[in-house]
Amino acid sequence: MIEKRSFDSLGHADHGWLNARHHFSFADYHDPRRMGWGAIRVWNDDEIAPNSGFPPHPHRDMEIITYVRKGAITHQDSMGNTGKTGAGDVQVMSAGTGVRHAEYNLEPETTTLFQIWIMPRANGGAPSWGAKPFPKGERSGKFVTLASGFEGDDDALPIRADARVLGATLKAGESLTHSVGEGRYAYLVPAVGRIEIVPGSEAGAGGQLFEARDGAALDGGQTVTITALEDAEIVLVDAD
Repeated sequence: MIEKRSFDSLGHADHGWLNARHHFSFADYHDPRRMGWGAIRVWNDDEIAPNSGFPPHPHRDMEIITYVRKGAITHQDSMGNTGKTGAGDVQVMSAGTGVRHAEYNLEPETTTLFQIWIMPRANGGAPSWGAKPFPKGERSGKFVTLASGFEGDDDALPIRADARVLGATLKAGESLTHSVGEGRYAYLVPAVGRIEIVPGSEAGAGGQLFEARDGAALDGGQTVTITALEDAEIVLVDAD
Protein backbone atom coordinates (compact mmCIF):
# COMPACT_ATOMS: atom_id res chain seq x y z
CA MET A 1 0.00 0.00 0.00
CA ILE A 2 1.06 3.56 -0.74
CA GLU A 3 -0.86 6.16 1.25
CA LYS A 4 -0.68 9.74 0.03
CA ARG A 5 -0.73 12.51 2.62
CA SER A 6 -1.02 15.74 0.68
CA PHE A 7 0.65 18.86 2.01
CA ASP A 8 -2.69 20.64 2.46
CA SER A 9 -3.96 17.79 4.68
CA LEU A 10 -1.12 18.10 7.20
CA GLY A 11 -1.46 19.65 10.62
CA HIS A 12 -0.61 23.35 10.64
CA ALA A 13 0.64 25.80 13.26
CA ASP A 14 1.70 29.37 12.49
CA HIS A 15 3.48 31.05 15.42
CA GLY A 16 4.75 34.00 13.42
CA TRP A 17 8.42 33.14 13.75
CA LEU A 18 7.63 29.46 13.02
CA ASN A 19 5.33 28.19 10.28
CA ALA A 20 5.07 24.43 10.77
CA ARG A 21 3.33 21.55 9.03
CA HIS A 22 2.99 18.24 10.85
CA HIS A 23 2.89 14.91 9.00
CA PHE A 24 2.04 13.22 12.33
CA SER A 25 0.21 14.32 15.47
CA PHE A 26 2.32 16.90 17.28
CA ALA A 27 1.70 19.57 19.93
CA ASP A 28 -1.84 20.92 19.45
CA TYR A 29 -2.41 18.91 16.26
CA HIS A 30 -3.96 15.53 17.06
CA ASP A 31 -5.17 13.02 14.49
CA PRO A 32 -5.60 9.46 15.84
CA ARG A 33 -4.99 8.13 12.31
CA ARG A 34 -1.58 9.84 12.19
CA MET A 35 0.11 9.04 15.49
CA GLY A 36 3.24 7.71 13.83
CA TRP A 37 4.43 5.22 11.23
CA GLY A 38 6.27 2.35 12.81
CA ALA A 39 9.06 3.87 14.91
CA ILE A 40 8.72 7.20 13.04
CA ARG A 41 6.94 9.48 15.51
CA VAL A 42 7.37 13.03 14.12
CA TRP A 43 8.00 14.58 10.71
CA ASN A 44 7.67 18.35 10.87
CA ASP A 45 8.08 20.66 7.89
CA ASP A 46 9.34 23.89 9.51
CA GLU A 47 9.87 27.40 8.18
CA ILE A 48 11.83 29.47 10.71
CA ALA A 49 11.99 33.25 10.35
CA PRO A 50 15.36 35.05 10.35
CA ASN A 51 16.92 35.75 13.75
CA SER A 52 14.52 33.48 15.62
CA GLY A 53 14.29 29.87 16.62
CA PHE A 54 13.61 27.31 19.31
CA PRO A 55 14.90 28.44 22.75
CA PRO A 56 16.45 25.87 25.12
CA HIS A 57 14.09 23.00 25.90
CA PRO A 58 14.48 19.37 27.03
CA HIS A 59 14.16 15.98 25.33
CA ARG A 60 14.80 12.40 26.33
CA ASP A 61 14.58 8.94 24.75
CA MET A 62 14.21 10.11 21.14
CA GLU A 63 16.38 10.19 18.02
CA ILE A 64 16.00 13.64 16.43
CA ILE A 65 17.20 14.20 12.87
CA THR A 66 17.25 17.64 11.24
CA TYR A 67 17.49 17.86 7.44
CA VAL A 68 18.06 21.47 6.38
CA ARG A 69 16.50 22.37 3.03
CA LYS A 70 17.29 26.09 2.81
CA GLY A 71 19.31 28.44 4.99
CA ALA A 72 21.00 27.09 8.10
CA ILE A 73 20.29 26.15 11.70
CA THR A 74 22.64 26.83 14.62
CA HIS A 75 22.63 24.26 17.41
CA GLN A 76 23.52 24.65 21.11
CA ASP A 77 23.03 22.04 23.83
CA SER A 78 23.63 21.26 27.49
CA MET A 79 26.51 18.92 26.55
CA GLY A 80 28.49 21.93 25.31
CA ASN A 81 28.05 21.21 21.61
CA THR A 82 27.58 24.05 19.13
CA GLY A 83 27.42 23.95 15.35
CA LYS A 84 25.81 25.28 12.20
CA THR A 85 24.13 22.93 9.70
CA GLY A 86 23.48 24.30 6.22
CA ALA A 87 21.17 23.42 3.33
CA GLY A 88 21.34 19.78 2.26
CA ASP A 89 23.22 18.75 5.38
CA VAL A 90 22.05 16.81 8.42
CA GLN A 91 22.37 16.88 12.19
CA VAL A 92 21.29 14.19 14.64
CA MET A 93 20.73 14.26 18.37
CA SER A 94 20.26 11.16 20.52
CA ALA A 95 18.41 12.53 23.54
CA GLY A 96 19.08 9.45 25.69
CA THR A 97 18.67 10.06 29.42
CA GLY A 98 18.03 13.75 28.79
CA VAL A 99 19.42 16.84 27.11
CA ARG A 100 18.49 20.49 26.66
CA HIS A 101 19.08 22.12 23.29
CA ALA A 102 18.29 25.23 21.27
CA GLU A 103 17.99 25.60 17.49
CA TYR A 104 18.28 29.12 16.07
CA ASN A 105 18.08 30.59 12.60
CA LEU A 106 20.77 33.26 12.76
CA GLU A 107 20.66 33.79 8.99
CA PRO A 108 19.15 36.80 7.14
CA GLU A 109 16.74 34.48 5.28
CA THR A 110 14.01 32.03 6.27
CA THR A 111 15.39 28.59 7.09
CA THR A 112 13.35 25.58 6.00
CA LEU A 113 13.94 22.09 7.33
CA PHE A 114 12.50 18.69 8.08
CA GLN A 115 12.63 17.69 11.73
CA ILE A 116 12.21 13.92 12.11
CA TRP A 117 11.85 12.01 15.37
CA ILE A 118 12.41 8.26 15.54
CA MET A 119 11.84 6.19 18.66
CA PRO A 120 15.06 4.51 19.86
CA ARG A 121 15.47 0.76 20.04
CA ALA A 122 16.00 1.13 23.82
CA ASN A 123 15.57 3.97 26.28
CA GLY A 124 18.47 5.51 28.18
CA GLY A 125 22.10 5.99 27.29
CA ALA A 126 24.23 9.11 27.30
CA PRO A 127 22.94 11.86 25.00
CA SER A 128 24.98 12.76 21.92
CA TRP A 129 24.96 15.13 18.94
CA GLY A 130 26.59 15.19 15.53
CA ALA A 131 26.36 16.89 12.13
CA LYS A 132 27.74 16.19 8.69
CA PRO A 133 27.65 17.67 5.17
CA PHE A 134 26.12 15.52 2.43
CA PRO A 135 26.84 17.12 -0.98
CA LYS A 136 23.82 16.78 -3.22
CA GLY A 137 25.97 15.81 -6.18
CA GLU A 138 27.00 12.63 -4.39
CA ARG A 139 23.34 11.54 -4.14
CA SER A 140 22.52 12.15 -7.79
CA GLY A 141 20.34 9.34 -9.11
CA LYS A 142 20.68 7.19 -6.00
CA PHE A 143 19.81 6.99 -2.33
CA VAL A 144 22.62 7.81 0.10
CA THR A 145 22.32 6.87 3.76
CA LEU A 146 22.38 10.06 5.83
CA ALA A 147 21.74 8.59 9.29
CA SER A 148 21.60 4.97 10.37
CA GLY A 149 21.37 2.66 13.34
CA PHE A 150 22.86 -0.30 11.45
CA GLU A 151 26.41 -1.61 11.37
CA GLY A 152 28.18 -1.11 8.07
CA ASP A 153 26.73 2.34 7.34
CA ASP A 154 30.04 3.91 8.26
CA ASP A 155 29.58 7.11 6.25
CA ALA A 156 26.23 7.92 7.88
CA LEU A 157 25.54 9.79 11.10
CA PRO A 158 24.81 7.23 13.85
CA ILE A 159 21.40 6.97 15.49
CA ARG A 160 20.17 4.52 18.13
CA ALA A 161 17.23 3.14 16.19
CA ASP A 162 16.66 0.31 13.73
CA ALA A 163 16.20 2.86 10.99
CA ARG A 164 17.88 4.58 8.08
CA VAL A 165 17.39 8.14 6.81
CA LEU A 166 18.07 8.27 3.07
CA GLY A 167 18.44 11.15 0.64
CA ALA A 168 18.51 11.31 -3.17
CA THR A 169 18.39 13.85 -5.97
CA LEU A 170 16.84 13.00 -9.32
CA LYS A 171 16.83 14.81 -12.62
CA ALA A 172 13.51 14.97 -14.44
CA GLY A 173 12.83 11.57 -15.98
CA GLU A 174 15.19 9.63 -13.70
CA SER A 175 13.93 6.76 -11.52
CA LEU A 176 15.13 4.74 -8.57
CA THR A 177 13.66 1.93 -6.50
CA HIS A 178 13.34 1.21 -2.80
CA SER A 179 12.34 -2.07 -1.16
CA VAL A 180 10.62 -1.95 2.23
CA GLY A 181 11.24 -5.14 4.19
CA GLU A 182 8.48 -7.22 5.72
CA GLY A 183 7.32 -5.72 8.99
CA ARG A 184 9.02 -2.39 8.32
CA TYR A 185 7.65 1.06 7.53
CA ALA A 186 8.91 3.75 5.16
CA TYR A 187 7.90 7.38 4.85
CA LEU A 188 8.99 9.52 1.89
CA VAL A 189 8.72 13.24 1.23
CA PRO A 190 9.95 15.10 -1.86
CA ALA A 191 11.55 18.24 -0.44
CA VAL A 192 11.61 19.68 -3.97
CA GLY A 193 9.99 18.58 -7.20
CA ARG A 194 7.08 16.49 -8.41
CA ILE A 195 7.38 12.71 -8.41
CA GLU A 196 5.42 9.57 -9.24
CA ILE A 197 5.52 6.43 -7.08
CA VAL A 198 4.59 3.10 -8.68
CA PRO A 199 4.32 -0.27 -6.93
CA GLY A 200 6.93 -2.65 -8.34
CA SER A 201 10.48 -2.44 -9.60
CA GLU A 202 9.74 -0.67 -12.89
CA ALA A 203 8.11 2.61 -13.80
CA GLY A 204 4.74 2.20 -15.45
CA ALA A 205 1.03 2.80 -15.20
CA GLY A 206 -0.86 2.86 -11.92
CA GLY A 207 1.34 5.24 -9.99
CA GLN A 208 0.41 8.09 -7.68
CA LEU A 209 1.55 11.67 -8.15
CA PHE A 210 3.19 13.55 -5.28
CA GLU A 211 3.90 17.25 -5.21
CA ALA A 212 6.77 18.77 -3.25
CA ARG A 213 6.24 18.34 0.53
CA ASP A 214 3.48 15.71 0.17
CA GLY A 215 4.07 12.59 2.27
CA ALA A 216 4.00 8.95 1.16
CA ALA A 217 3.50 6.21 3.76
CA LEU A 218 4.79 2.88 2.42
CA ASP A 219 3.86 -0.48 3.93
CA GLY A 220 6.45 -3.21 4.37
CA GLY A 221 6.90 -6.12 1.99
CA GLN A 222 6.91 -4.09 -1.21
CA THR A 223 9.21 -2.47 -3.73
CA VAL A 224 8.36 0.90 -5.21
CA THR A 225 9.74 2.84 -8.15
CA ILE A 226 10.11 6.59 -7.75
CA THR A 227 10.26 8.70 -10.90
CA ALA A 228 11.01 12.43 -10.98
CA LEU A 229 8.60 14.35 -13.18
CA GLU A 230 10.79 17.39 -12.59
CA ASP A 231 14.12 17.82 -10.81
CA ALA A 232 13.53 16.45 -7.31
CA GLU A 233 15.15 16.11 -3.90
CA ILE A 234 13.83 13.20 -1.83
CA VAL A 235 14.10 12.25 1.83
CA LEU A 236 13.02 8.75 2.95
CA VAL A 237 13.02 7.09 6.36
CA ASP A 238 12.91 3.29 6.59
CA ALA A 239 12.22 2.12 10.15
CA ASP A 240 11.02 -0.81 12.17
